[in-house]
Amino acid sequence: MFKGLYVALVTPFKKDGSLNEDKLRELVQFHVKAGTNGLVPCATTSENPTYTWEEHFKIVDITVKEAKGKIKICAGCGTNSTQKSIDNVKKARELGADAAMVVTPYYNKPTQEGLYAHFMKIADEGGLPLMLYNVPGRTGLNMLPKTVQRLSAHERIAAIKEASGSLEQMCEIILLCGDKIVLLSGDDGITLPILAVGGKGIVSVVGNIVPKDMLAMIAAFEKGNLTEARKLHYKLFPLCKAMFIETNPTPVKEAMNMLGMEVGDVRLPLVGLLPENREKLRKALVDYGLKPVK
Repeated sequence: MFKGLYVALVTPFKKDGSLNEDKLRELVQFHVKAGTNGLVPCATTSENPTYTWEEHFKIVDITVKEAKGKIKICAGCGTNSTQKSIDNVKKARELGADAAMVVTPYYNKPTQEGLYAHFMKIADEGGLPLMLYNVPGRTGLNMLPKTVQRLSAHERIAAIKEASGSLEQMCEIILLCGDKIVLLSGDDGITLPILAVGGKGIVSVVGNIVPKDMLAMIAAFEKGNLTEARKLHYKLFPLCKAMFIETNPTPVKEAMNMLGMEVGDVRLPLVGLLPENREKLRKALVDYGLKPVK
């Protein structure tokens, strides 16, 4: 199931800051038509720390219903409470999600043994296939490859989104786990190198804007056309970097708005881009060949 392009879906808001349900449905259809393999709503890029639990599950419900089984829905369900994470996975399952993404617990910083116990309990009780999410820059905690190896023995632990930025660590995970777990890139800019060492795809931010190009790069690699894959990689690379000119998801939402996708502003405590960074982002879009309308 976990292969190709999964997009960490932005959450569209209205001018008053409330959830824009109609726009969310439009975004799902945009990805259905593009051929995106799966969506990850309620993740970091979705601004999940800023919404209520009612909004959280409304977003999961809308994405599942709008996708109609045409693309996979992997709902963000992780918290720094094991029991709450289990409850979230169960609710996502009730709503029809295909899988759940569960981040390493933030702030309370468990040991590797604590991580193992946390994820095993969620896998035992949640009832959905799990994508583990390792993002030390956000959580202050790195899940080590040997811990991933232990977890990969569980039949419901199917994938890991690796956003440590360490290609060496990713190689070690693949070496230790083999085909017991699918490794997906957590960083757009290094998707091609990760495919080269055995990764199977990406949970993407830039895919919110150019899913077809990311899909084309993955397809070229899979067909063995490395020249085309490298060409697309280096085309995408500056745009991928621009998506992190400030804290994600501020740049990608601003880019989508510039392109007329009208997804609204980020919620506090995030704020809009600094004027100079907004111009850098606009230039990156233009240089890519996109046409900002704002």
